[in-house]
Amino acid sequence: MVQRIYLFPGQGSQKVGMAADLVAQYPIARQTFEQAADVLGFDLLSLCVNGPEDYLRLTQNAQPALLAHSIAALRVLSQETHLTPDTKDLVAGHSLGEYSALVANGVLEFTDALALVRIRGEAMIAAVPSGQGAMAAIVGANLEQVNELCENTRGIVVPANLNGGGQIVISGEVQAVENAIAGAKEIGAKRAVLLPVSGPFHSPLMQPAAERMEEALSDITFNAPKMPLIANVTAALETDPQRIKKLLVQQVIAPVRWSDSMNLMTSLGITHGVEVGSGKVLQGLLKRGAKDIQVILAGTATDIEAIQASQN
Repeated sequence: MVQRIYLFPGQGSQKVGMAADLVAQYPIARQTFEQAADVLGFDLLSLCVNGPEDYLRLTQNAQPALLAHSIAALRVLSQETHLTPDTKDLVAGHSLGEYSALVANGVLEFTDALALVRIRGEAMIAAVPSGQGAMAAIVGANLEQVNELCENTRGIVVPANLNGGGQIVISGEVQAVENAIAGAKEIGAKRAVLLPVSGPFHSPLMQPAAERMEEALSDITFNAPKMPLIANVTAALETDPQRIKKLLVQQVIAPVRWSDSMNLMTSLGITHGVEVGSGKVLQGLLKRGAKDIQVILAGTATDIEAIQASQN
């Protein structure tokens, strides 16, 4: 039986001040951000701790920031507590968080993952000029209804994040997304809200970014995983490094099947999870979509101390 699942958050979980207490209290966390600065060529830690928020929110900055925070937190967790991913566990990450998961299970080196997510962020921004793409959250409608809504809306708009708990995020051209929001009530949705993101992620409009990632990934060594990954694209257990590499390319344009992933976690009998990194978005999603799994947080020094106290 699977012991626990380690979960890694994606874009949108970043906030100014993230990782500040970790690096203040644990040298290994600061060393992680020093590694990141060497790879990226700028002080990522200062951006995380001090902002400004509008600069941290930029896709090409938010993605490495979230990855570095997750890996810093994971290293502290492994050093200071009994919790560390091993062969009895699983890993999963939401969109960008999949890269953190692949560092955690040994498929990717941290420095390679950093370089990749910086490229990923830049490629996503380059794929669609600012102001031409959008995303929106549809609440209270099922996938069949949202598919019908997208198909009946003029322009490119598709389901992008299948988050479970009655929430599906759509993505596409600005006008098409706005039209879908206007039509959401007709399919029975309770709410439809435009999201503050800089592009139409996980949609066909990201095809140029997928091609750029295929090129970038071709030079990177993927190791055999220490434990399976629940992949966003398939919502299935993946252990083949070359297949995982291909799925990372597809992930740029394919929907994040998080609801199906949570169903798999439940079917495998998982009862414990750890969200490693900034915020508690995934804990919230599992509370709604996989209620039998108790998720603890491991993103701050306070979180680590609480875990230590529970183990004493």
